[in-house]
Amino acid sequence: MSRTVAAWTSTGEALSRWAILAVLAALYLVAVALSDAFLEPVYVGNILRQAAPVGIAAIGTTLVMILGCIDLSIGAIISFSAVLCAVLMAGDAGNVPMALAVTLAVGAGLGAINGLLVVFNRSSSFILTLGTALAIYGLTQIFSGGTARGMVAPHFREFFNHRLGEVLPVLALTLLVLAAAVETLLRTTRFGRQIYLIGSNREAARLSGLPVAGVTFACYVISGLFAALGGIAVLARSGVSSTFTGRGFEFDALAAIVLGGTLFSGGRGTVVGTVAGTLVLFIAFNLVNILGFNYNLQLVLKGAIIVVASAAYARLGQGR
Repeated sequence: MSRTVAAWTSTGEALSRWAILAVLAALYLVAVALSDAFLEPVYVGNILRQAAPVGIAAIGTTLVMILGCIDLSIGAIISFSAVLCAVLMAGDAGNVPMALAVTLAVGAGLGAINGLLVVFNRSSSFILTLGTALAIYGLTQIFSGGTARGMVAPHFREFFNHRLGEVLPVLALTLLVLAAAVETLLRTTRFGRQIYLIGSNREAARLSGLPVAGVTFACYVISGLFAALGGIAVLARSGVSSTFTGRGFEFDALAAIVLGGTLFSGGRGTVVGTVAGTLVLFIAFNLVNILGFNYNLQLVLKGAIIVVASAAYARLGQGR
């Protein structure tokens, strides 16, 4: 009897973990039935390019959420990173390596601040990262003077928007490569296993001698780093920096992560699920636009997705 229950539980976990892939396939078929545009490889490439900044930022935040924490500062870090990178480039191709390196270092540094606050403060990560988000938005306004600053270097945007085989933009390929790398990290390394163990039961992990503080700090550094990558991706996609480039991206990322099967309570989640969740969101948003519905319906979709997906996965997780 116990083996039967265990088998059913294991099957249920597998189904809930990869259900998002079935949802993605079903939504794509619905989109194709409603619009022939989704049959065009170039249009699908456009969707992947649109999804890249949110998807890249969401990859890092997925690690934080598997820990059972949250990071609401990624939208602010995206905005600051886009402005900083554009200012450092100053329209000079020779400045690109330096601009990218400094931007990534600053993003990781902001993530490190979040990590230190969460590790050494008893307040919730929700409140702490909300506070840092507001501070970073303020810093962005001060740094930029409240207006768009900087200039993208020649060929920077062209490189990331170049289509491989005239279909897949380099920016979309970057998302897929980063996702594969972090998924491999989670599945094959000791660090990845520690993230899942800590997220499943933080106190038990601490008593077992796992480096809870160190892993938590590292995950927030990674989240800040990937948020900075998201800011660079926004800059590459649009070619223009804005002080509020990333505003609302934290909610897009959160919706994608939850939709992809990561639990707020921690202990479960995949980067594959996060990327699939991101694509579900952007296919849905494009479908809304094609059908001529109001943009505000996208906000309704985001809220509904977070509520419904979170409730559904939490209920499935009760059987663990």
